[in-house]
Amino acid sequence: MAIFTKESLENLRQRIDLVDVLSSHIDLHRTGAAYKGLCPFHDEKTPSFMIQKGDTHYHCFGCGAHGDAIQFLMTHQKLSFGDAVENLAQRFQVTLERVEGSGEGKGPNKTAIKEALEHAARFYHFMLLHTAEGHEALSYLYGRGIDLDFIRHFCVGLAPKAPGLLRKTAHAKFIKDEILVEAGLATMTDDKRYREFFGDRITFPIRDSAGSVIGFSARKYKEETFGGKYVNTPETPLFKKSRVLFGLNYCRRRIAKERKAIIVEGQIDALRLIQEGFTITVAGQGTAFGDGHVKELLNLGINQAFLALDSDPAGQEAACKIGNLFQKEGIEVRVVELAQGSDPDSFLRNQGPMEFLKLLEKSSDYLTFLFRCKSRGLNLDSPAAKNEIVQDLSKQIREWEHPLMVHESLRKLAHLVQVPENMVGVGQEHVPNIYIKKSASLGQQIVDPDRVLESDFLRWLILMGESQPHFVQLCKKNIPLDALHVRICRDIYQTYLSKMEHGLSCDLLSIVMQLDDVEGQLVLSEILQKKVNRERAVEQFRETLQKILDRNWMEAREAIKMKIQSGQCSDDEALALVREFDDLRRNPPKVIEADVD
Repeated sequence: MAIFTKESLENLRQRIDLVDVLSSHIDLHRTGAAYKGLCPFHDEKTPSFMIQKGDTHYHCFGCGAHGDAIQFLMTHQKLSFGDAVENLAQRFQVTLERVEGSGEGKGPNKTAIKEALEHAARFYHFMLLHTAEGHEALSYLYGRGIDLDFIRHFCVGLAPKAPGLLRKTAHAKFIKDEILVEAGLATMTDDKRYREFFGDRITFPIRDSAGSVIGFSARKYKEETFGGKYVNTPETPLFKKSRVLFGLNYCRRRIAKERKAIIVEGQIDALRLIQEGFTITVAGQGTAFGDGHVKELLNLGINQAFLALDSDPAGQEAACKIGNLFQKEGIEVRVVELAQGSDPDSFLRNQGPMEFLKLLEKSSDYLTFLFRCKSRGLNLDSPAAKNEIVQDLSKQIREWEHPLMVHESLRKLAHLVQVPENMVGVGQEHVPNIYIKKSASLGQQIVDPDRVLESDFLRWLILMGESQPHFVQLCKKNIPLDALHVRICRDIYQTYLSKMEHGLSCDLLSIVMQLDDVEGQLVLSEILQKKVNRERAVEQFRETLQKILDRNWMEAREAIKMKIQSGQCSDDEALALVREFDDLRRNPPKVIEADVD
């Protein structure tokens, strides 16, 4: 993640208009010196979501939701801290400077790259609608049932066959060739000449969560065009193929709300479904759907994925691979099985959205689909063939991360192949050791339980402290600074308390700017990405306080025990330590209640 300088964050903070930001997502109505609307974080019929004019915070008097513009985008749009900052910087035309050594190459400014890409999108769109070459491409699109409303809504375009036209119009806008290369719109040849990357193809803009163009997927519409069916923008500072999901900008909010997603192969499939109201649809770039794409959807909280891939052998093979990536993470997978030679786009054109909805309802569970694919061509009356498929599928299932998913899937496998459950190893699953020692390794990640606990504590404080002053009083009574073990958590805590004591705003940008450690931006982003149940805020905050008190109490007892057992104490010192230990043991800590005004 990029780390931004304090100066650019302060500049952004001064430019943000909270009402302007929120008005893009909810209907706000002015009432005197305030703006009111229906809260987007809980269901209500009477508006209780309010912003005072000129304030930097919103507050809901119904569910207690409280925060600033960044917190709103992180919670409502499911953006990371960095993405939320860049979203706001683009909106309010603020140039963000990055801290040296934060992992970002110097290169051209991302704003300049985005301007080049936006220009290219407009240029391609114009070429499709207003040129003779474009009319040939339009005929192809019309033949696929794509009308002008679709083309205009999604800014479909045409990269012309003749070279140099995009560069010429870019130069007229003072966009240099170096920027076009950084944007993935041009390449430099071996003889040091610039060549446009896309040509003779229909273009589909790929957008980020804010709706800005970050790349293109270009489809050939003539057989003689060189290359594969689709060509995508190469890796750029904005476009990371392994993480970008096509169509997510149209669907992010609903996917997070319904916790489900439809996965398709092609861009036209995705846009067709989105146009027909299935705004939970995304596509990878081609069939290269990988762990990075799965992670993006996991971050939105999905628990169910529908795979609606092409019905050809390549599509079925992709469904087997993609389904395994989700099942491994404990996500239920349903496979939408289309008729041979069909894809979601053609099905919708021929059958309509209601029939596609029925397909979703009749979709197969992943294991049943996988069994059918793997057993195709095998004689399951043969013991050897049955043994082969059992060994193959049980090995795959055992590599999944969640023990319950493994257990239940092995039971289902036994039912599918009609053998006793013990024959596929039900009851013999390997259950990973979930006891985590301090800084223990969990897979390839380092888990520090102190950091997890203290992050939970800070999350509740930052999210609810201003709307629940009682939380701050509880902290002062129970958690002194030295009660936190993790340095960066202690720094954030000290910054927060200091700002509260001086009556200063505790918005995220102001907290970040006061921290002297660039790690603070990373930690705050990590802290606030996790979902919380605000209805249980008081109960869970008290539980977190109690866990910190219990941890420190147990560590204090252990430290005394180690001193006694060291053999380096005199008899009198050892006796004093024993008394101190017994006194601690008899008096476990309890959360001290705050004074109520």
